[in-house]
Amino acid sequence: MNYGQFLNMIPEACLVLMLIITFVVDFVLGYDLKKKQQSDDADRLNLLASVMMLILTVICFTSIASCNPQIEAFGCMYVATQAATVMKTILAAGTLIVCIQARQWLSRPDTSFKAGEFYMLVESTLLGMFMMMSSGHFLMFFLGLEMASVPMACLVGLDKYRHNSAEAAAKFILTATFSSGVMLYGISMLYGATGTLYFNDFADKLMQSIRVYPSALSIVGLVFFASGLGFKISLVPFHFWTADTYQGAPTTVTGYLSVISKGAAAFTLCVILMKVFPAMIEHWEMWLYVVIVLSITVANLFAIRQSELKRFMAFSSISQAGYIMLAVVGNSAHGVAALSYYVLIYVVANMAVFTVIGAVEEASGGRTDMDAYNGFYQTNPKLSLLMTLALFSLAGIPPFAGMFSKFFVFMAAAQEGSYASYFVVFIALINTVVSLYYYLLIVKAMYIKAEDNPMPTFKTTSSTKLALGLCTAGILLFGICSFFYDWIFVAA
Repeated sequence: MNYGQFLNMIPEACLVLMLIITFVVDFVLGYDLKKKQQSDDADRLNLLASVMMLILTVICFTSIASCNPQIEAFGCMYVATQAATVMKTILAAGTLIVCIQARQWLSRPDTSFKAGEFYMLVESTLLGMFMMMSSGHFLMFFLGLEMASVPMACLVGLDKYRHNSAEAAAKFILTATFSSGVMLYGISMLYGATGTLYFNDFADKLMQSIRVYPSALSIVGLVFFASGLGFKISLVPFHFWTADTYQGAPTTVTGYLSVISKGAAAFTLCVILMKVFPAMIEHWEMWLYVVIVLSITVANLFAIRQSELKRFMAFSSISQAGYIMLAVVGNSAHGVAALSYYVLIYVVANMAVFTVIGAVEEASGGRTDMDAYNGFYQTNPKLSLLMTLALFSLAGIPPFAGMFSKFFVFMAAAQEGSYASYFVVFIALINTVVSLYYYLLIVKAMYIKAEDNPMPTFKTTSSTKLALGLCTAGILLFGICSFFYDWIFVAA
């Protein structure tokens, strides 16, 4: 074996090195029964993990130029493109925000001894996502997906003695196992239809075998494969695990699951549909139309009824997944760029909301219900303002970055040019108004609802301020500074 091929996998190699460093440092620090020592060790691990994640983000950013047009390794099982490297940069930056936000939660006496496990699990899931996005072979893709899913279940159950975390982990692992089985069954059918699992060879043989009409085996295999990945993205009707898992998981993990995991899975599905199944576009595009309309509409209607904020954000994330998949409809480079840009904006806006939720949860003894925010502006005006900006961005209100991200996915979908694509865009536009209504419910609670005993004023930690500062800067600047989208489009 030519071990020099690992030099073509710099982001993944860096993550493996980060895992080793985190493991060794956590082992050296050990477990101290003194609570003060536990908290100090957790802070040291947080600083180490944050610095390493910042270095990884810079490495991913600088390696974009070297992927021209793409880099291959291990017999084309690993394929690094500029578009995939851009998405890795976005996800690494989002994980950096997650690490910064986690400091307050992991400084608690009952969680500080878990800091090492938390960072190792986060790095493991991110490594799996990177491998999944750079796969050129169905089995490499499946291994990357499982490498991301299994540690994620451990993250969901990390706080197993509080907030139904163990139940959330059980539901997540059961649905993840089922979806993986469905997907693997679909991959076996696709192999039976073409005799290969390499993406490039598969697309060529599928094109040659179709001629007039694709075989039933190819169609059923595609349905099973896309359905399995639909579970990972939590698209309707594969979304039933989402609300319970989001509510039971620790808030930091919920934020990580809602943006980083979803972004990686959505990008991978986009690339595979465009690269591997272009010959079957008439079949998967109609399936995509139905799933997008259902995801956006059903999630919006259920979000209106929620009074628990993490369940509320779960249905919001299902709706956002529908908007993300709109970019795939156009089947073009514009769609890939729009999807990546949408994930970038979604990362900063959603993480800002979860950072505020986490701060309020720590200050209020674990409350995450919407009533906890009644009159919140009276005692915590700065947090209320930042929460409002993030919600406005998620709703797509100008001039915040969320409006531009929605505009680009609408344009990418409309470029398809069919009446069906125009109809889907129209339904998405109507649902944007509905989403504005339920996002404003939180704003109403903070600014308008009267409360005799609102949540008292509390000070946020430096890590929370830093995470909120980064997210707010992204919400305000990513939409105004057009070169961010230009940079993503050139790579796509």
